[in-house]
Formats: sequence, C-alpha cells, structure tokens
Amino acid sequence: METLLEWARGPIFRGALAFLILGLIRHAVLTCFEIARAVHRAGDKNIPYWALAKATLQWLFPVRKIKDRLLYSITTVSFHAAILITPIFLAGHIILVERSVGIRWWAIPNHLADLLTVIAIVTAIALVIERATARDTRALSRFGDYAIPLLVALPFASGFLVMHPAINPFPYTATLLTHVMSANLLFILIPLTKLSHCVLLPTTQVISEVAWHWPPRAGSEVAVLLGKENERI
Repeated sequence: METLLEWARGPIFRGALAFLILGLIRHAVLTCFEIARAVHRAGDKNIPYWALAKATLQWLFPVRKIKDRLLYSITTVSFHAAILITPIFLAGHIILVERSVGIRWWAIPNHLADLLTVIAIVTAIALVIERATARDTRALSRFGDYAIPLLVALPFASGFLVMHPAINPFPYTATLLTHVMSANLLFILIPLTKLSHCVLLPTTQVISEVAWHWPPRAGSEVAVLLGKENERI
C-alpha cells in the first residue's frame, strides 16, 4: 500500500497534472484559433469586444444574475468557488506541487480550507439533487451530469477525512490513497469532459457573438442548401 501511495503521489500525479495542463492549453489554443478564423471570415468584422468583455465578467462574477433561481445560483457559485480555491491554495497541495515541479505560492489557513471543503461536498450533492428533481434540467441530463459533481466531491470528502483522522472510520492509508487517486483521475477527466469549461467559459460570449457574423454570401448558400433538402423531401 505504501509503495502504491508513493506512485500515486509521485509519477502518477505528475503525469495526471501534465495531462491536465497540456489538455487545457490545447483547448484554449484551438478555441482561440477558431475564433480568430471565424472573425477573419466574417462578413461583418465589427465585433463589440468591450461589451463582450463586460458580459463575460458578469457571467464569471454573476452578482446581478444571482437573483434568478436564487437558491440554485448561490449553490452553483459556492460550488465553483470552493472547488477552485481549495485545491489550488491548500498548503498540502502546494507542498506536493513544489516537490514535483519546484513551484510554491501562498496558502489559505487550514480552517478556511475545511470550511470550503465542506461547502464543496454539500453543494455538489445539492446540485445533483436539484438536477434530478427539476423537470427542465432532468429532461436534458445524462449520466455524466450526475456523476461528475459526485466525482468532484470524492477527493474533497476523502481529503477532509485525511485531515481529520478522529472522525475517519476508514484506514488512514486507504483514505489517503483514495484521495490522491480520485484527484489524479479528476485531473485526467477535466480536459475530456464538461469540466474543461474552467478555461473555456471566458470565450463563450465571443463565440456566441462571432457565430452570428456570417461570412459573405453565407445566407444565400444556406438558402440554396435548404432548397435542395426540400426538393429531396
């Protein structure tokens, strides 16, 4: 078990972290390339970048939008804040990264990390319940929409038990291995699933706007194609 744990915290962690970073960089680069190509081909190149930047900030920090579906909005904002702040600024994680790549940064106090961890676990479960009980979201949901929040909560729950052995009913080493391996798995899944929106979200407003700035003659070409489809029918 100890040998497996060392592998999980060493080579497997470094490989998963590299996959995460390179995968997210790939998403960001390809998205920016496609946006630039769409703008270059657009018939109307008058893109309101300043308005898009303001709209993006409003979605990243949805203070005004939080009044709509208040409980759900507070839950999802709290969930995203907790799962981003805790793993990045937890002292133990920073030490692990420092051992692997030699980089260190400021850490949050342990009591704040505990609070954010509990918030991440509770809100992850709440989001699954909300999705399952709301008719509009349930109709659009797939297995991954339920599994991903619970999978995100797993390293938080196991990490909380590791940090508080007095309330941990499981063996310490097994709990720590579960924590490390579930986090490694999450690193790998982030670039492969909807979790990749952690880097793609700032581009959604630009993509939506550019999509309506069609290339020259695009409308007539679409009309011709639709006409051919109607003839086949």
